Order: sequence, then structure tokens, then C-alpha cells
Amino acid sequence: MGSRVLLLATKDTIAYRRRAGRESVASGAELLAAAGPVGAEVTVVDVTSEPGWDISPTTMLALGRRVRQAAGEYDGVVLTHGVDTVEETAYLVDLMAGPAAERAAIVLTGAVRALDDQDSDGPGNLAAALTAAAEPATRGLGAVVCAAGELHAARWVTLADASEPGGFTSAPYGPVARVVDGRVERLTAAPPRPPYGGEPEWDVALVKTYPGMDPDVLGGLADRGVQGLVLEGTGQGNIPASLLAAISDLLDDDIPVVVASRSHHRPGPGEPPRDMGMAVRLGAIPAYGMRAEKARVALMAALGAAPGVAAARTWFTHL
Repeated sequence: MGSRVLLLATKDTIAYRRRAGRESVASGAELLAAAGPVGAEVTVVDVTSEPGWDISPTTMLALGRRVRQAAGEYDGVVLTHGVDTVEETAYLVDLMAGPAAERAAIVLTGAVRALDDQDSDGPGNLAAALTAAAEPATRGLGAVVCAAGELHAARWVTLADASEPGGFTSAPYGPVARVVDGRVERLTAAPPRPPYGGEPEWDVALVKTYPGMDPDVLGGLADRGVQGLVLEGTGQGNIPASLLAAISDLLDDDIPVVVASRSHHRPGPGEPPRDMGMAVRLGAIPAYGMRAEKARVALMAALGAAPGVAAARTWFTHL
């Protein structure tokens, strides 16, 4: 008996048709037909969603619950999604899936070009995603993003070039697998499975730091009810020293602060970089090499498991 795969179709660019000045959106069944034959029994469900560039927290959480439930009923789940925020949704799905990710393959995919473009990447991406979802080799990898035949781990994947079909990267690690001739070829070990907690807490702020940044930018976050903060620094997570007092104030209010970076890097052994080290010595939490967008999703999950700085720090050490 072949694998049973659920296709959750949320539309977006992969389903858009715009020839002759008329726009329309293909159904999940039409997307499946465009992808061509796959070696699996595919069930299609059309899911209502905002465009990827404007997706709501409510929808992202609903998709995470939907995938988690389906992973207990099918051998694989494919979720189509807009490429703008697929990396955040993929990691949220990964964190919410928990043990279900060991039982079923979870694959997200999308497209840069419309369905009826001459060089559309959507049908090929969907065909590869369905193939990956049907393959036992993909189970246990956690949620992955499929693009241009490559499977990128949700924790590592980043959209580096929004204009090209092959614009995703997992730098500095590389894709975990690829789809070749209808089979999945493993390339490298997947990241460790993340902790499994409760329903994610959404109210987490993300602030990009920059030279000469006024610390007042962080002022008032506690009064506005923010439950956590991620700071995007430079290098391996360096932040302006002018922010240290504001960080200390947030920590004193038991609001976790995670320090990430705008740069790809592997977390190094030993002490963190000097400027990050000052924040960490105050009680901030290093992002362990995750980009800021992923660190925000991770902090949401940590706060869903338990509120407060100490609990978040412990949760991050198990990533």
C-alpha cells in the first residue's frame, strides 16, 4: 500500500493565475493536477489563509495545529505557503508538531512565480514536496521547506533571494536532503528535535539594532504588555552597549530578551562574543546561531511552555 499524504493548499503565488489581465486562484485539486503523477495517495484540503506577506498570528497557529493533527493521521503532510514568511511558519509548525514529526513527514512549499507563468516553479516544487512527504526517509527530519528540489530544515532555512526560485538557503549548514528522480537523498543530519511545550505565546517583539541606536526605542515595551523581546545584532550577535541598561530593565521585569544576529553563523564553543557576552552576563539569552526571525518563533514556544526569564533560558538550552 502506498503512502497517504495530505495536501493543505493555502493558495498564494503558487496558485495564482494572471494571464490576459485576469487574476484567478487555482484550487488544491488543480495544483495537484499541475504537479503531475506522484507515488502516493493524496487527499486535498483547501485552507483559507491570508497572503504569506500578511499572514496573521491566528492563521499561523491554526496551520500549526492542523499539521500536528494531520501528522497523526497521514504518512506525510504538505502545506503550500507564500514564500515571504514560510520560514517562520515552518519553524512554528516544527515546534508545535512535537512527537508527531517522528511519525510523519512535514513539508512546506511555495513558489516565486505564478502558476501560469511560462517558467513557473510551483508545479515542480509541489511535485518534489509530495514526493518527499511520501518517502519514509523524510520522516523524523522535522518540518522542512522544499524548493528547487532541496529540503531545508525549518530551523535553518532562510529566503535569501526573493526573485529566484532557488532563493532559499540553510547557510551555514546546507539542505538536509534533496529530491532526485522521485527519491529522497539525505545529505546531512537534521538539527536536533526542539523541546515540545504548550501553545505558543504570540506577543514577542523583534527589534533590529544598529550603530548609534537610541535605547529609548526599547522603552515602554513592558508597559505595552510585550511578553518577550528578540534583538537582532551584528556578527555573531553583537549589540550596541548603549542598550544594556534597557535590556537590564526588561530582565528585571521578568521579560526574556534573546540576542540573535543578522548574519549566518554557527554557534561557537566557549564564551559568546564580547558585546553579546555583556548582555548574556546581564541575563539575556543567546539564540544559539538562529536568525532573529527563528529566535522570535522559538521564544514564542518557550513562553508558551512557561513564562519568565529563567524558564525561557532553560528552554533555549535544550534547542
